[in-house]
Amino acid sequence: MPFTGPFEDRLAIRELLEAYADAVTRNDAEAWSATFAEDAEWALPDYPEIGTTHGKAAIVAMWKEAMKQYPGIMFEAWPGSIEVQGDHATMRSYTAEVYDQGAMTVRDRGVYEDTCVKQDGRWLFKSRSFRKLHRQQGPRG
Repeated sequence: MPFTGPFEDRLAIRELLEAYADAVTRNDAEAWSATFAEDAEWALPDYPEIGTTHGKAAIVAMWKEAMKQYPGIMFEAWPGSIEVQGDHATMRSYTAEVYDQGAMTVRDRGVYEDTCVKQDGRWLFKSRSFRKLHRQQGPRG
């Protein structure tokens, strides 16, 4: 069963994912940063030049630099599974991104495998690992 554990925790984790997506779309580093645990890690295995980044401060610094490549991004995310066990959870989520690069509009789709932790009553991302699923490019217009 892809959705297990207390409903309240699953809803809070879904809202964590939605807050993350909202912060990306608004390019709000402070709100985006608030979704991560201090000792988090973010892995991008399809981007070996980036690899895995450890620690919230390093993750946020890397994200701020990366976001310069995605002007006007529209970022959506939704869960495919959320499994809660106490103060730990795993989630698989899917993403759809649309942004302009030069004369092209790019549509990326991907999947995250996440672990989440509940700290001081709040769910946070402990680790996120992103894989590309599909990319489509076409002329802006």
